[in-house]
Amino acid sequence: MQKIIRIGTRDSQLALWQANKVKKELKELGYESELIPIKSLGDLVLDKPLYELGVTGVFTKSLDIAMLNKEIDIAVHSLKDVPTVLPEGIIQAAVLKRANYTDLLVLKDTEEFFGQPNGVIATGSLRRKAQWLHRYPTHKVEDIRGNVNTRLEKLADSETWNGAIFAAAGLERLGKRDKGAIPLTWMIPAPGQGAIMITALEEDDFVIDACEQLNHHETKVCVGIEREFLHLLEGGCTAPIGALAYVDEKTEEINFKGVLLKRDGSKKITVNKTAKIGSHRYLAKDCVDYVINRGAKELISEDKETAVKLATVYSTKKLSELQKEKVSPVIGIEDSDFIKIRFNRIPPKLIKNQLENVIITSQNGVEALLNSFTKEQLNFKNIFCVGRRTKKLIEKRIGSVVHAAKNAAKLAEYLATELKNKEATYFCSDLRLDVLPSYLKEKGILLNEVEVYKTMLSPVKIHEDISGVLFFSPSGIESYLEVNDTNKIAFCIGETTAVQARKYFETVHVANLPSVENLLESLNTYFSK
Repeated sequence: MQKIIRIGTRDSQLALWQANKVKKELKELGYESELIPIKSLGDLVLDKPLYELGVTGVFTKSLDIAMLNKEIDIAVHSLKDVPTVLPEGIIQAAVLKRANYTDLLVLKDTEEFFGQPNGVIATGSLRRKAQWLHRYPTHKVEDIRGNVNTRLEKLADSETWNGAIFAAAGLERLGKRDKGAIPLTWMIPAPGQGAIMITALEEDDFVIDACEQLNHHETKVCVGIEREFLHLLEGGCTAPIGALAYVDEKTEEINFKGVLLKRDGSKKITVNKTAKIGSHRYLAKDCVDYVINRGAKELISEDKETAVKLATVYSTKKLSELQKEKVSPVIGIEDSDFIKIRFNRIPPKLIKNQLENVIITSQNGVEALLNSFTKEQLNFKNIFCVGRRTKKLIEKRIGSVVHAAKNAAKLAEYLATELKNKEATYFCSDLRLDVLPSYLKEKGILLNEVEVYKTMLSPVKIHEDISGVLFFSPSGIESYLEVNDTNKIAFCIGETTAVQARKYFETVHVANLPSVENLLESLNTYFSK
């Protein structure tokens, strides 16, 4: 029997329209499907502008989690809402033919206010706000959130707004476009505006094969250039960036227009370039280089420096510059490595004969083994590990993994029932939770523990004004507690770390997925409330 494709979607009227469109097109190809509506953060938090939420993918994150948890097979998104970097394991499966990409001004009354100094416009988009203020610097722009119907109602009920800006595609898909709406042809749209993207799990060949048949090649190429422009500029929800690529059929060229503005609209950098179809590989990069040479980085920095900080947090692990840029501009971030690792020398005789069952619960364990041996020397028969990232590292540098669990407790439960030979070798640190060894011992499994690296505490005394602390391991908490108080908010990368944190901290928040990116998103979300 053919698999029924589960389509994940937000439950707004527009999102359901888009999901039903995909369902209809799949049916025409002979595939059966069903809709699975899911709430998103962008739908739940309606009292703040999107850029203040500081979360990359506020409308897509919940669907990503549902997909990684195998609750849905595909997700249907408005492409402009999708982060330029998808979560590990999720890929772009299709882009449908693009609809109208322009922005529309829906008027409250008449357009007389254009020539007046005190006009008031509503939009929740930083890009639209900046472009409007650049063109009409004496006007005021106020925030508006909610789905299409909610925003139309808010405009109708407002006594001060002269109009509100909407994406034309959204209004047209729902049959809500007002005859008097004014196309803002001078406003450069968001990258991907007007297009629908389908995402799927990279490993799901059946679904990917089905979705690839829905791809519209020209749209895929054009939105790909726009999203690359956005990605290379390292912008996102916190930067006013517009991008539009389209094909001129007469000249067989791709035309590109891009814009970067200061949030208040006082500065603007634009770029216009073309490239022949087939020779457009570096079009986005060329355009990014152009705006960077005209001060793009400085303009973005100016906005970040002038942003009012809601709080300052401390990371107990050094973050990369790219990771720091994922933190909302309204949050200050400081960092230091509270844990330092020293690899032990591992006797060659230990791996002379093939080890049947091997357990590795951290990436440091992988690095420690590779510090003493080559991949060829590590001839393990069955490898069991904790975490998707550890699994990926093992399979890239050592060999295939039989089973990866979410945490040590889950792995212990799995091994207790599935391990045929009741003996295993555990490559670990000198500092570790005893949940796995204790559980396996109870179940009669002989566990040979090999200490392959030492975890050394390296605490730093943090300032009393710090509001929250990011923790990545129980040993990081132990290091922190040596010289610091617990009157902070603890943000934990996973449940194992959170269990330890709850012993000492009153307020503990856990990332939805055990990754640095999701931990930073939980941080942004907390301080946006």
